Amino acid sequence: MGQKIHPGGLRVGVIHDWKSNWYTGTKEFSAFLLEDIKIREHIYGKLEHAGLSDILIRKDAQRITIDIYTARPGIVIGKSGVEVDALRKEIHGMTNKAVHININEIKRPELDAKLVAQSIAEQLQNRVSFRRAMKRSLASAIRSGAQGIKITCGGRLGGAEMSRSETYSEGRVPLHTIRADIDYGFVEAKTTFGRIGVKVWINKGEIMPEGYSGAAEGTRLGEQDQARRRGGALEGLGASRESARNRSQDREGLGPVKRRRGPGGGPGAGRGGKRSGARPASSRRPRTSEAPRSETARAGETVERPRTDETGKSAEGRDQPSINPEVETMPAPVAEAPDTTPQQDAPSSDADQDKKPRGGRQTKTSDTE
Repeated sequence: MGQKIHPGGLRVGVIHDWKSNWYTGTKEFSAFLLEDIKIREHIYGKLEHAGLSDILIRKDAQRITIDIYTARPGIVIGKSGVEVDALRKEIHGMTNKAVHININEIKRPELDAKLVAQSIAEQLQNRVSFRRAMKRSLASAIRSGAQGIKITCGGRLGGAEMSRSETYSEGRVPLHTIRADIDYGFVEAKTTFGRIGVKVWINKGEIMPEGYSGAAEGTRLGEQDQARRRGGALEGLGASRESARNRSQDREGLGPVKRRRGPGGGPGAGRGGKRSGARPASSRRPRTSEAPRSETARAGETVERPRTDETGKSAEGRDQPSINPEVETMPAPVAEAPDTTPQQDAPSSDADQDKKPRGGRQTKTSDTE
């Protein structure tokens, strides 16, 4: 049902109002209804290219008030109001009643479903790719501040022989959420190869009842539901529900229940009670002098930082002994001593003196001996 019912008719009387406001008896009801249909058909046919979005009709006994919402008020009014006067005379001739016409301008046509569908249909008639037209409208609506948008085109898309329908959506479009302000528009594009229907759904946000405190905060209930599923912080109605569910943990003012440690002695112990790779308690070395851990180390940091202050105290409460760094000094270099090794004397044996070199120049020996 949610995919086939008109989103505006589902919300009439809750967040939307009727588009025709009048009251009559049973006998005149059909005449009044046909009169409304003829007025709308005439206005849409005459001002087809004026970007009309909606027409509201209010009837009294001898007076008809028509509110026209358009994106191009200049075309509807005409030069010095000529077009409006002509339209008023034509409707007066159809109904024989006094006609009053109000023209309202739509400031943001990207957020009006009827206007978005009309723009896509005009692009399809001008042989623009349907994917490009749909994606461009998606991007402009999200950029203008829409919560979500869905567009469906059905027919002989791209001139194909087999008709099909394609849908592109972005954001959140909850059709079953009655508090969601969803605008719906339908336009048919008359192309050379047949008609292509264009449907547009635009989610403009959520309309909350009067006196709701969470409406001023700007947080939608849909976002609170998602936060509750993900385990995040809640506000408003969701917070009160979650607080009621968790009251059993407080134990009547005794504080939250502490988790019991396993038989292994720590939160990391497995089902068997001890870690598989942990050493027994008897083989662990006791810590003698250990500096107190910082707050970040207690929060889960396992690496201890070396102390840099001289006024700190050890774990036993004693003053930290002053540490003088021992610098190894090298001995001064010794000056080089003169070379006192005796040089090798000439050979004193007569046999060596009588010997002459085998090759080269011969040297003369002195006859002083």
